[in-house]
Amino acid sequence: MNHKSKIFVAGHNGLVGSAIIRELKKKKFKKIITATRKQLELTNQQEVLKFLKKEKPEFIIIAAAKVGGIYSNNKYKAEFIYENLMIQTNLIHSAYLSKIKNLIFLGSSCIYPKECKQPIKEEYLLSGKLEKTNDAYAIAKIAGIKMCQSYNEQYKTNYKCLMPTNTFGPNDNYHPLNSHFIPSLIRKIHEAKVKNKDYIFVWGNGKAKRELLYVDELANACIYFMNKKTKHAMINIGSGKDSSIKDYTKLFMHIIAPDKKIGIRYDLSKPNGTRRKVLDISLAKKYGWKPNHDLKTQILKTYKSYLVEINKI
Repeated sequence: MNHKSKIFVAGHNGLVGSAIIRELKKKKFKKIITATRKQLELTNQQEVLKFLKKEKPEFIIIAAAKVGGIYSNNKYKAEFIYENLMIQTNLIHSAYLSKIKNLIFLGSSCIYPKECKQPIKEEYLLSGKLEKTNDAYAIAKIAGIKMCQSYNEQYKTNYKCLMPTNTFGPNDNYHPLNSHFIPSLIRKIHEAKVKNKDYIFVWGNGKAKRELLYVDELANACIYFMNKKTKHAMINIGSGKDSSIKDYTKLFMHIIAPDKKIGIRYDLSKPNGTRRKVLDISLAKKYGWKPNHDLKTQILKTYKSYLVEINKI
């Protein structure tokens, strides 16, 4: 991939897609192809094939997906499995039909079994039962991985699958029910701060452990591995460090509302999700990629971007 390469970023308006666009522009790539949903319906295979044959990108990064937190993953399983299967299938198969050899498919750490050994290695895929609250989404992502691996084996394509952990950063979704736990936490703490609330509610008991990755680091990994020859089609991308939901809540409170005393109440009627989830990123490191995990600075940048977003409303 060079600065004149044509690169199609599917899902460029989302959290990850917008970060990839920022990173490509920062690295002086000139020919970036994007399309809004009005311009291209990714669940329509004919539209996708026609678009790729017309635009002729040399590289595709699939950042388009239907995503959400525990609530929406569990409540809208049919939509999550259908839309994600359609989007990724259309893009991967149409890339093959259009003779596009290079593609990156973004998965998720939720593809791994619920009771997985920690830290999680790529080889643990399909070694146990999935977390029930997001199994539909996870199965769709697993199908995307297997599709890329199968096309590589049969058609000699160069389709890589990157598995990121919980990603956060600018341009996230802060919806009260449909967001992931980090944007949800930012919104709750900010509202408690400005409305002088004494406490916030956190789902579950706060003991579940999660690993965080700033979205710009994932974007950097996408470009890095697009340019890297690898023997492995699937590579974990994360920080390699995890903490409990309780500890993250305290850290975010310290950064967002340092002068306020805000309590934490745990809603035990809500699910905890997987007890622990931290990725083994030794394979990514072996290929020369590693994260810059400056969490406090990254949280502050994310919070500042959230303030810009709510002031637009």
